[in-house]
Amino acid sequence: MLTGQHLIAGEWSGGSDTFASSPAHGDTHHFAIGTAADVDKAVKAAEDAFWSYGYSSRRERAAFLEAIADEIEARGEEITAIGTSETGLPEARLQGERGRTTGQLRLFASHILKGDYLDRRHDEALPERAPLPRPDLRMIERPIGPVAVFGASNFPLAFSTAGGDTASALAAGCPVVVKGHPAHPGTGEIVAQAIAAAIRKTGMHPGVFSLIQSNGIEVGQALVQHPLIKAVGFTGSLGAGRALFDLCAARDEPIPFFGELGSVNPMFLLPEAMKARGIEIAKGWAGSLTMGAGQFCTNPGIAVVQEGADADSFAEQATASLKEVNAQTMLTDGIASSYRKGVERVSGETGVRELLTSTCDLRNASPYLYQVSGDDWTANHVLAEEVFGPMGIIVTARDAAQVEAIARSLEGQLTCTIHMDEADTEAAKKLVPVLERKAARILVNGFPTGVEVADAMVHGGPYPASTNFGHTSVGTLAIRRFLRPVCYQNMPDALLPEDLR
Repeated sequence: MLTGQHLIAGEWSGGSDTFASSPAHGDTHHFAIGTAADVDKAVKAAEDAFWSYGYSSRRERAAFLEAIADEIEARGEEITAIGTSETGLPEARLQGERGRTTGQLRLFASHILKGDYLDRRHDEALPERAPLPRPDLRMIERPIGPVAVFGASNFPLAFSTAGGDTASALAAGCPVVVKGHPAHPGTGEIVAQAIAAAIRKTGMHPGVFSLIQSNGIEVGQALVQHPLIKAVGFTGSLGAGRALFDLCAARDEPIPFFGELGSVNPMFLLPEAMKARGIEIAKGWAGSLTMGAGQFCTNPGIAVVQEGADADSFAEQATASLKEVNAQTMLTDGIASSYRKGVERVSGETGVRELLTSTCDLRNASPYLYQVSGDDWTANHVLAEEVFGPMGIIVTARDAAQVEAIARSLEGQLTCTIHMDEADTEAAKKLVPVLERKAARILVNGFPTGVEVADAMVHGGPYPASTNFGHTSVGTLAIRRFLRPVCYQNMPDALLPEDLR
């Protein structure tokens, strides 16, 4: 079923230069390597498509999103088979992620039909107002144009070819050009086949979606620098994301780069909660920390506790629970290598004590657990850098004042969590204002792995969690990333956008 080619404006094509997939198990496949010429063709087709798609009705776009979801579901078994082969993720995870992907497509379809996301406003004319009359003013959010989307390594479906960024842009009325991720090119191609079928079914312009495969950086660079691209959606590493962000900013016409770049997602365990259920929290943390081999951007890598007997019991239980976790296959050889380097870096830092170590064999990863004092933590920024994988650090603070100081020392995060009981309320009240400035989602008595796709969800945060703290990459608010407000002054109804008439 795989062609190994790009989908560009409704046509499958590719040159003689190819790269080989690196599956966790199963057959290796070869895929065309995209070029700057492929990017130019895809983006120009997207610009051409915008003149119809950008002015299509909400009902037409909703039907298109529903059709994509239908076509993905129709290929469910194929997607699961190639996805598990390429990534090593279990079938249940791929099936659940497929449901999340089709669910968010259908949610966005329902959301745009309601029209609230358009933020329509009308100030009626006041011709008799003194000293100056007021004109008739109407405002609405309008799509911005072609959007570039980068597939994510850790979510081959929900954050990749037809994932949240693509669904958001299409819902907004923006054509999309996807740079496929080389960790799962076959999965990306089958999803692209589903989108191509939905385009045919609904009669959309074929340039509304293109997929370009590549295992290098040239396609990504050409894509973000193309003058017809108006915004970029990205989920990935801080290094790669920052490089693309800088290219976007350096363009003759700078464009927004919506990058989700990672986080250590600290948890703050307050004294009364530790006393009442520290053992239970430790067990839950071990499960969250190792879920999916720790390859979630919301993986809670840091636990901040106050020193004492309860902290000691927490560390003992976390160590015991993590010992029971078997090695898991990581998404790529590169991610596994980076994980090994990360744990080696942390283990060599001043004041770091090893609670649990193991041996990582090739692409397999086992959990690591370390402990460090609050003084050594705040003195060493390296310990606050993300290690992508099932590694945890327990930070032991002297007292409540140092817990707050640790919170203030944090860089931007996707999430921060407070574990508390009612008697911890006053301490929590001091933390919340600090954490509001550090993260986009604050949890109480839970674990951040698992991001609900809903109206109120925010998945972003201050840099380096993301490059734009005012937006989210998950939930219906994500659509607004690819819209901009336009005001129409004294505009005849016949010239207004249909949604303003």
